[in-house]
Amino acid sequence: MEKYSQSSSLPHHLEIHWFSIINSCVTVLLLTGFLVTILMRVLKNDFMKYAQDEEAADDQEETGWKYIHGDVFRFPKFKSIFAAALGSGTQLFTLTIFIFMLALVGVFYPYNRGALFTALVVIYALTSGIAGYTATSFYIQLEGTNWVRNLLLTGCLFCGPLFLMFCFLNTVAIAYSATAALPFGTICVIVLIWTLVTSPLLVLGGIAGKNSKTEFQAPVRTTKYPREIPPLPWYRSTIPQMAMAGFLPFSAIYIELYYIFASVWGHRIYTIYSILFIVFIILSIVTAFITVALTYFQLAAEDHEWWWRSFLCGGSTGLFIYGYCLYYYYARSDMSGFMQTSFFFGYMACICYGFFFMLGSVGFRASLLFVRHIYRSIKCE
Repeated sequence: MEKYSQSSSLPHHLEIHWFSIINSCVTVLLLTGFLVTILMRVLKNDFMKYAQDEEAADDQEETGWKYIHGDVFRFPKFKSIFAAALGSGTQLFTLTIFIFMLALVGVFYPYNRGALFTALVVIYALTSGIAGYTATSFYIQLEGTNWVRNLLLTGCLFCGPLFLMFCFLNTVAIAYSATAALPFGTICVIVLIWTLVTSPLLVLGGIAGKNSKTEFQAPVRTTKYPREIPPLPWYRSTIPQMAMAGFLPFSAIYIELYYIFASVWGHRIYTIYSILFIVFIILSIVTAFITVALTYFQLAAEDHEWWWRSFLCGGSTGLFIYGYCLYYYYARSDMSGFMQTSFFFGYMACICYGFFFMLGSVGFRASLLFVRHIYRSIKCE
């Protein structure tokens, strides 16, 4: 173990890591400072302007984000999928935190790769109650009625594609008679864990969420009919906003990604979990801030459909990581052949899919807190 640790924390490696972290930290601090000052100043001006407007004359036409106060808390379309995605994202976030705790305690040995996968499966099974609870309680808050369907959707949203991908890749591995194919016994154990642990916990979480009976706390009343969204320039539509939102968090984790890829898909050994944890925290903070900033600009342009937008903008880093996979495959790795290609792109697709949910839920939570805060601070008729 000592030997492995020494090899991966050789001075020149550590220098690169620390350099990358300091680099990301500086970027992040500048960005967050920049965003916070801008938002604070803009919001302060907004609050002052709205306060003066109220004192001056009530019959003036409202503008900016106050103008759409009756539509901001209008529940999103496809709320069942939205609640399910939020539940899955919250579960994956918890899973990541637990894995980091175990890694920092020193559970995973570099030459025992199975430990990490076992831990992932077991903790995923144990945290499925969180997904059930979050998804159902949020769905009930959004005045959803069919909570059972919502629970099924939550269970299948991440597991379904993962299982299909696993079946396909395992079939490929068996066809090539490779050692990467999981034996039948292991598959049975995983299925048993899923039926005996994951599903019951998901249902229990769902029932607890249904019985929590919390009201959705909206500081302003929603009007009966939705207001029309004014025509917006092309860069304010969803795809360009996602590209903007994903770029910054991705630039913060870019250098660490190379090392992780080299250890998962190459022969390097990665033992510096503390640095990885710092990078993960930076990633979460940047995602939250950038989503909040984009949500503010969206509301200022009188576009009130921010629910899905904030989730997609938060999760767009996952798409950037998948783009990095393409670069890594062609420029950095010497993989070839159908099996290696399918394994690499298949499993990376699942990981990026998970990242999408996890960071999407981080972005949405941050936006929700922010939107509640700004509308609580103004008086609306």
